[in-house]
Amino acid sequence: MSINNESFIRQCFSLAKKGRGFVSPNPFVGVVIVKNAKIIGKGFHKKYGAAHAEVNAFKNATENVTGATIFCNLEPCCHTNKQTPPCVPLIISNGIKKVVISNLDPNPSLNGKGVKQLQDAGIEVITGVLEDEGKEVNKFYFKFVTEKLPYITIKIAQSEDGFISKSVNEQTWLTGNEAVKFVHKQRTVYDVVLIGANTVKVDNPLLTVREAANRNPIRVIIDGSLSIPLNSKIINSADAEKTWIFTCINSDKKKIDELITAGVKVFQLDSDKNKIDLNDILKKLAEENITSLFIEGGADIFNQFITKKLFDEIIVLQSTQKLGNGVAGFNFENAENIKIIKKEKLGNDKKYLLKKRE
Repeated sequence: MSINNESFIRQCFSLAKKGRGFVSPNPFVGVVIVKNAKIIGKGFHKKYGAAHAEVNAFKNATENVTGATIFCNLEPCCHTNKQTPPCVPLIISNGIKKVVISNLDPNPSLNGKGVKQLQDAGIEVITGVLEDEGKEVNKFYFKFVTEKLPYITIKIAQSEDGFISKSVNEQTWLTGNEAVKFVHKQRTVYDVVLIGANTVKVDNPLLTVREAANRNPIRVIIDGSLSIPLNSKIINSADAEKTWIFTCINSDKKKIDELITAGVKVFQLDSDKNKIDLNDILKKLAEENITSLFIEGGADIFNQFITKKLFDEIIVLQSTQKLGNGVAGFNFENAENIKIIKKEKLGNDKKYLLKKRE
């Protein structure tokens, strides 16, 4: 019987994505076990520190797996410097005859070593099946382990004529319900959602997930002068949801103590005139095992990241409204070194996915 490697690997991708929001800083992994051209087991990595996808697939197997083929979107692990046992010995001991993989694991502790151990045990191994799609599934993890930095997505909502609000101190609703649901869904996928102090003062957001079922992200505020009000919603809910603030080394100690009492984690970094170096923030986030960052504004924040080319992709949500004037958004159609990857409708709004040119 012929087996369609790509079809089963795509099922691995679907399974792997079920772990989004729960396994970071680990990768998203899905596994399918096939015997006599029939699926006999499936599994995915559900939670950081819990059983890996291979273990769950074996547990879910409906018949003896000896002689079966395992499909996995990421190279099975063989190193022991982690919370759970390596999966390669488990595959070998269960009599698997063949392993089909989309991507090798770029982690230096692995990166082909798992494949070699499987081959040394007499197991046939095929790699590189739908490799580009596999990299997209694990783009957070791949950047984190290769560059020691989080994957950065900037979200910009703007009017049809290119403004994000009527004025710096005025909240302006532009996009519809479908776009709102999309943003909330993104919050469930990323480790962190980040905004600046002015967004807290003007919009007073919660930055929680209310239009999608999943966990809330860590909420991060960049506030060099520690100017946000203590009665902000994001501060008053800090006991229930993780809230981090990045501020300057010389910020008001009394206010820092009050924020800590409210449940906020405060990071004090060196700065130049209350401006914290974004690279220092990204390095600190990486040290905290943050693999992905969703930037929601405002204009000063996203412009800083774009100007310094500190992003991997930009999502522009464009409303049909026209403001005539106000706070400028992002003129992506005339931006250098940026290409439009995808354009689609979200209700009455348009969604553009942009990436840096290689």
